[in-house]
Amino acid sequence: MTIRQADINDIDALMALFAEARETIAALGIDQWQNGYPSLAVVSEDVSLNRSYVVEIDGAVIGTFVLIFDGEPTYDRIYDGAWLTEDSQSYIAMHRVAISVARRGCGISTAIINYASKVALAADRNSLRIDTHKGNAVMRRMLEKHSFIHCGSIYLENGDHRVAYEKILPLR
Repeated sequence: MTIRQADINDIDALMALFAEARETIAALGIDQWQNGYPSLAVVSEDVSLNRSYVVEIDGAVIGTFVLIFDGEPTYDRIYDGAWLTEDSQSYIAMHRVAISVARRGCGISTAIINYASKVALAADRNSLRIDTHKGNAVMRRMLEKHSFIHCGSIYLENGDHRVAYEKILPLR
């Protein structure tokens, strides 16, 4: 298994992963990632800004995630709780995590969390933050399995509610 930054040649594979993820999420009966999100424009921007990563096995892209180092505006205000860390320079935000259905349960999420943790620590950040739809039980279980703590609620720019999680990283 290899994890690396995505490049322009990965965009088709990323779009296919997100299409599969949308189907899986829709089957849960929730509206997260529906209506074409993430769009080609969003995925292309993530790649061009060097914040998109791919997980490969034998040259096939089987997972992806985004790491944002410069803060997440929707995380500036949290409701019904509090973040574990105080300032926007102490964390890296994770977004758009997707794993191929065929590879779920094979340790890919653990590899992603471990990789993101190493990147965060190398950037002198001491936590990871992420959000998801409250009905996305699969993602919520994965986060809790990897020691993320439910911190409260945030609202996306369009007003959609999300549950917010943070994981404090062990010092090196």
